[in-house]
Amino acid sequence: MKVSLSWLKEYVSIPLPEKELADALTMAGLEIEAVENRFANLATNRVGRIISVTAHPNADRLRVCRVDVGDRELTIVCGAPNAEPDLLVPVAMPGAELPNGVTIKETVIRGQRSEGMLCGAPELGLGPDSGGLMRLDAHLAVGASLPEALGLSDTVFEIGLTPNRADCLSVLGVAREVAAIAKSRVQYPRIDLVDADADIFQHTSVHIEAPEHCPRYAARLLEGITVAPSPFWLQDRLSSIGLRPVNNVVDITNFVMMEMGQPLHAFDFDHLADHRIVVRTAKTGETFTTLDGKTRRLEPDMLMICDGQKPVAIAGVMGGLNSEIEVGTTRVLLESACFDPISIRRTAKRLGLATDASHRFERGVDPLATVRALDRAAELMQNIAGGRLISGHIDENPGPFKARQIELSVSATNRLLGTTIDRQEMIALLSAVEIEVRTHPDGSDDRLHVTAPSYRVDIQRPEDLMEEVARLWGYQRIPTTFPSITGQTAPLPSRFALRSVIRNLMTGLGFSEAVNYSFEHPNACDRLQLGLDDPRRGTIQILNPLSEDQAVLRSTLVSGLLQTMYRNASQQIRDLRLFEIGTTFRTRKGGGLPRETEMLAALWTGARDLPGWQQPSEACDFYDIKGALEALLAGMDVKAARFTTQPDEACRYTRPGHTALVSAGGTLLGLVGEIHPKTLQLMGLKQPTFIFEADLEVLSALIPKRKSFSPLSKFPSTSRDITLILDEEIESGRVIEAACEGDEHFIESVQLFDVFTGDPIAPGKKSISIRITYRSSGGTLEDEVINGIHTSLSQRLIRGFKADLPG
Repeated sequence: MKVSLSWLKEYVSIPLPEKELADALTMAGLEIEAVENRFANLATNRVGRIISVTAHPNADRLRVCRVDVGDRELTIVCGAPNAEPDLLVPVAMPGAELPNGVTIKETVIRGQRSEGMLCGAPELGLGPDSGGLMRLDAHLAVGASLPEALGLSDTVFEIGLTPNRADCLSVLGVAREVAAIAKSRVQYPRIDLVDADADIFQHTSVHIEAPEHCPRYAARLLEGITVAPSPFWLQDRLSSIGLRPVNNVVDITNFVMMEMGQPLHAFDFDHLADHRIVVRTAKTGETFTTLDGKTRRLEPDMLMICDGQKPVAIAGVMGGLNSEIEVGTTRVLLESACFDPISIRRTAKRLGLATDASHRFERGVDPLATVRALDRAAELMQNIAGGRLISGHIDENPGPFKARQIELSVSATNRLLGTTIDRQEMIALLSAVEIEVRTHPDGSDDRLHVTAPSYRVDIQRPEDLMEEVARLWGYQRIPTTFPSITGQTAPLPSRFALRSVIRNLMTGLGFSEAVNYSFEHPNACDRLQLGLDDPRRGTIQILNPLSEDQAVLRSTLVSGLLQTMYRNASQQIRDLRLFEIGTTFRTRKGGGLPRETEMLAALWTGARDLPGWQQPSEACDFYDIKGALEALLAGMDVKAARFTTQPDEACRYTRPGHTALVSAGGTLLGLVGEIHPKTLQLMGLKQPTFIFEADLEVLSALIPKRKSFSPLSKFPSTSRDITLILDEEIESGRVIEAACEGDEHFIESVQLFDVFTGDPIAPGKKSISIRITYRSSGGTLEDEVINGIHTSLSQRLIRGFKADLPG
């Protein structure tokens, strides 16, 4: 919304400097986005004195003028008939830009050099055409800047309005805000109409068939209109805010729209069939040609203004070619209406038409200003276009306006705003913007009875009035306070804390977190080779899937990680360590909501470590992913984790013989293993890949709630090794567990450091070597004591596993 100060000053006194006014309006909620002087482009124009005038040697109607511009003399070719010596005139210097966009340059006209342009008032936007050059006062200083010499200054504010402030889409609306700031009153334009003898109801009628879209429609009729260019003052008002003058009738409707915020439309009355107006919605398949010359297909819920036979305008948006004002128009039907904002917004969006009228109707116009704006435009047409007003006006009003009555609590307002504004000051603030405030009927000092103005469509509840009080009192005056914050913090939910610990540990192990969709392809279970009786085949169908590839809820995280690996492999990224924490979904036997289980899954493929100049790249293997899981469990103090071989027939998407089940405390936690080659093939992958899965609900129960501390022993440790030859099927983990389960009190740790099969070990046998570390917290252990304990432990292991010592 643009508004010039000169226009504003017609309605309100403005004692504030421009900058202070701009700041005050911004703080009141009307953000000033730009401030410009509309005559700034004339700064390169000077006051010049014509020294001499001679005939152009090559043109009968042109003359060559010698012009003094203060610091030098210019030669300018001119065609104005009133150019004469000693005349002071405006001179557009080379580089000057005229209001019509033309830039003045040095040029040659009919063989004669011309160094500028002598201007008339219309060319500078300073007045009507007087048939020649603009004559300046003889007392002006030659060479002075034209705006300075003539005192030309008119500041234009560009206001960025929020959608709720439709009342400020007019000069009078902004004037109300300025009056509140300046503590003055708005002087509304006085309207004096002179009616003719005839009655409008004898000439025309208005019928509203869609009252839900058009609650009010008013019209006046004028005859004897002379369509011509508007007077300069009217053109200047429109030009000051960026509107292009058209003719006096159209310019008046635009002027009143910008002045009062009420869009109007003028119809050529002689082009209206049956000389009547019908307001209805469009018919199916109906088309209409708008003023921009485009034919548009209408939809049944679009509101149309029609005559007795056809549409003549899209209500609230744009008129039609079939009833536009032309040079020969003599009778004009003026329309002023109130339309439903939602209807106009929907129509404008569908048709791709954004006009000044639709911009205002979409936000809501003042339903009580319909007739006043109509009368204002009719009066201007009488005075400017020479029209005679047919007596009376039509005002169809099937949806009469009812003012909103709102109760405002003074104490609640101060409590919400954090202020101490008293009752009388609140009344004064609201009254300053013409909001009617009365004492409450019960005489309460705390409650005010407020009537929302018809032009404030945004005020509907007490909180809206509180906002008015805040902005009028001054947002900057509201004291800044900080909420009181205690030093105590609430502990994180256990599940959130668990995720945080896992993320820290996994990233510390070199893994990156992946976040996949909870949806997957319906054949994901087939690619993982899950058995028909596998519970994970109980997937949940999505009723409105994003795509065919995301049609079911995932029942495992492994598929998503393999898909992520595939996308990385397509980008030549082959060394990956990924993990994901997410929920899986499975159907329940009895129906109802699916079973949701939070899981952790990790994937390792490619190199064990990044290759360096000191060491070659080595591929990761089963023990790398197993070690990562062990480190994760150790980091969360999960003790006694066991890894047991998974039966070959139970391996689906993992490789038989390279898969282990993980348990702790007698509870199955998950599995770790190598992805089955067939699964890799189905997923479009080629290189060996290792994964582990863990149930977070089970894992959470295994984490000790309290941590115990034992002081470090200050005495040295000692270690002994033992090598056993036992059956190849016996898991090394069982041997380590057995070594730790004895009564030997000084055992600190048991570590497997070698496994060997083959010659000279007999077939079906293997050799394992373990290192046992002993330490005492009470003193240094003697060799005799350690040797006795170690011998006893060795014998117990030999008997328990029917093992032999190396030959």
